[in-house]
Amino acid sequence: MAATTLPAQHVTAWRPAVPGVTEVFHAHFTEYAYPMHVHEAWTLLIVDDGAVRYDLDRHEHGTPDDTVSLLPPHVPHNGSPATPDGFRKRVIYLDRTHLGDELIGPAVDGPDLRDPVLRQRVGQLHTALRGPGEEFEAESRLTLIGDRLRTLLRPRSYGEPARRDPALARRLRELLDERVVAGLSLEAAALVLGAHPAHLVRAFSSAYGIAPHQYLTSRRVDRARGLLLAGDGPAEVAALTGFHDQAHLTRHFKRLVGVTPGRYRVSARRSTEGARPVIGGG
Repeated sequence: MAATTLPAQHVTAWRPAVPGVTEVFHAHFTEYAYPMHVHEAWTLLIVDDGAVRYDLDRHEHGTPDDTVSLLPPHVPHNGSPATPDGFRKRVIYLDRTHLGDELIGPAVDGPDLRDPVLRQRVGQLHTALRGPGEEFEAESRLTLIGDRLRTLLRPRSYGEPARRDPALARRLRELLDERVVAGLSLEAAALVLGAHPAHLVRAFSSAYGIAPHQYLTSRRVDRARGLLLAGDGPAEVAALTGFHDQAHLTRHFKRLVGVTPGRYRVSARRSTEGARPVIGGG
């Protein structure tokens, strides 16, 4: 007797410590169909494999893998696979602090947005939301996503060129320099500096060619290098430089330096002793 193949249903959900994000939801469904329902939050959806068809406000829509779908709160919608192998999706549910009710109408009229910049930013946000320690990056990316969505949905109101503000960028850099280890949230920085979070990120990136979260991470890695050269262990260094844990330090250290903190520490010690330096990752 042939074995019965059951429909695939794989789900992962969590609530990150990022203001405005009520839930992150990743799922792979082959046959499951959502009935008509509503959410209190905004639904920001990308499909990585397959496609979804859904009805929103009595109109049929679809989500091929080059779109970002934005479903507004309290508007009924359903969802079902539009391809034989089902679909794999990533969803972020946002409260109404990032997107106001004035966008509900435009989102109902055009929920599926084909915009490569927005798609890339949403993917980057999901990466930042995967684990603890990247909250500052997630806040920055979420702020720019909200800004992009407003531009796409209400282009006449939000399509003006970004305004350069080097003085504000310098003040944010000084604030980050003061808080390299302690860190701070984008929301807190905006309150201290009296600026909108999106303007903060744009001004800093325009002035220095690097996003605020990238700058802060680079400063932390620089401090970590000095402590490792002094002989401190990676776990201790992570705690002393503002990283969440050793794994968090290792991920960023290897990306910026090319080797893990442990191999960097060993190579530095061997170099001092006159031995051949260790090269490569690990």
